[in-house]
Formats: sequence, C-alpha cells, structure tokens
Amino acid sequence: MELTPLRYFRAIAQHGHMTRAARAMGVTQPALSAMLRKLEGEVGAELLHRTGRGVELTEAGRVFLSHAEDALRGAEAGVRAVRELVGLERGSIRVGGGATATTYLLPPVVSAVRKKHPGLRFYVREAGSTAVAAAVMSGELDLGIVTLPGGGGLRKGEEEMVTIPLVEDELRLIVPTTDSPPRTPRALRRAGRKRSDQASPNSPSVFSVFSVVESGFRWKDLVGVPVVAFEAGTAVRGIVDAAAMRAGVSLSVVMELRSIESIKGMVEAGIGVGFVSRFALEDGEGLVCTDGGLARRLAIVRRRDRVPSAAVAEFEKTLTTETQRH
Repeated sequence: MELTPLRYFRAIAQHGHMTRAARAMGVTQPALSAMLRKLEGEVGAELLHRTGRGVELTEAGRVFLSHAEDALRGAEAGVRAVRELVGLERGSIRVGGGATATTYLLPPVVSAVRKKHPGLRFYVREAGSTAVAAAVMSGELDLGIVTLPGGGGLRKGEEEMVTIPLVEDELRLIVPTTDSPPRTPRALRRAGRKRSDQASPNSPSVFSVFSVVESGFRWKDLVGVPVVAFEAGTAVRGIVDAAAMRAGVSLSVVMELRSIESIKGMVEAGIGVGFVSRFALEDGEGLVCTDGGLARRLAIVRRRDRVPSAAVAEFEKTLTTETQRH
C-alpha cells in the first residue's frame, strides 16, 4: 500500500473534518474523498462515521489508524536514516589489510575521516593479503589493502574485484646496533655501530640511520645470518624468500612473527636481522638490497558488483589521497 493514502487518512483523523484535512494536505476535498473510498475498499471496512460536525473514526478506523501511524513512523525513520548515511552523519566502514597497512597507513586516514565525519564507525581487521581478499569477496569487508602481485584469494576472484593501485612500498633490512648476533656480516655491524655512535642517549630508534644510497646489502651477506621473518605464507615473506632464492641464498630463519613492531623488537634484542616496510622506518633508516630492490605495490580491492556506500566511498577517496603523499 502506498504511504500517501496513509498520510491523508492520518490527516482526516487529526482534523476530524474532510475540508480542513484537504486544505492541510494541499488537495481538493473530492480527491480526498475518492482516496478514502479506495482505502476503505482495500481494507474491506468503513473507516469513518460521517456526522453533522465532520467525521469520526469507526472501530475499524481506530485499529487501522494505529497501524498506519506505525508504518508512517517506520518509513519516516528509514528516510532519515538514509539521509544520514548519504550525508555521512552515520555509517560503518569495514576495512582489512596486512601489518603495514593497519599499523602505518590506516591510522592517519581513519583520523582524518573521523575529524570530518565523527558519526562514522570503523572495523579494522589485520590479516594477510589472501585472507583480506577472501573477506572482501565474501562481503565481510567493504575494502581491503593487499600486496600486488600476490594474494591467492585475489587471483581466484580477480574478475569480480575492482583493483585500485595505492602506493609503492619497499622492504628494507634492519640490523641490531650491537655486535649481536655474532654472525651478522661485518659491514652490517659497522652500519649498526655507526647508528649507535651517532644516536643521542634519548633516541628511541635502534636501527641504523644512514643513507640508503651509500649503504646496502647483498644476498650473499646474509648467508648463515639469523633472520627474524614474517610468517610463512604472507605476501612480504613470499617477496623476500623469492628474491633470496633467485640469488641462490637460503635464509636462516630463526623466528617467525606477525607484527612489525615485534620484528623490530627482536632485532633490537639482537636475535637477528629482519625485513620491514619503509613505512615502518624513519627517513634514511634501513638497508636496501643492492642486488635489486625489494619492491611491492599495495592496492585497494573491493567487489565489482557492489556500489560503495557514501561512507566507504569517502574513506576510499581519503585513503588514496593521504597514502599517495608518501
């Protein structure tokens, strides 16, 4: 049933008079009377008593009015909710990404969006590229940030996904500032000591700070060196292992972790060397691979068959703008 007849009937009940109700609703009395006759035909009962002073609700009219008002309140609430969503007064954003994305890329973007639209709510999931792509495909997440190339889940549903290039990243080697571990190559230990000698006593950083143009490493430098690595099966681990394999080097992985900060902490403690994103380091920190850069591209993915909500579209726009400044 259309809502307009319900609004007209509510006006008749409120005014108790056909002429006054017609005037209030901006229609003619004959049009209002015709609507009432049609409405009574649909419900199968008379809804009004005609009196000398106007109209009164019948028992059926009182019952119908109660339900009509419920329907109108629900519809009006729905309209308000949609307008709030479109106006970004409310809404939710479900986004997933790997450790680099959730730890370093997303926080400033979420902050920027919330400053403009404080009514929005966020759900952030940290997982590998394959898991994130699968969650986007299943509808659990609105957006995902994944590593390209890679992510088996992305390959499987590639034709069903929109892929938006986001930013270029580079994996860099970090080393302890001390002589530990003992088997760290001499060049890397010198780099660490250089950082240690130059650092102020209050400096929180423990990684070598030197020009990545002047300093780097080769895969042969890491033969037999303990490595604190990302979990097997992650995109970052795949990039590192593949590059080392191409150089004929088998890395000595002594620990696998999920968190970038955990890897940095273990390197600081002298457990081994590690690979992390450039976004996890200050300018000039980290060693680049002189045998060839460890580059990767991060991209946004979302389902092709789903139109992003206003909140998701705003977040995607801000994410793209903010991240590409790096």
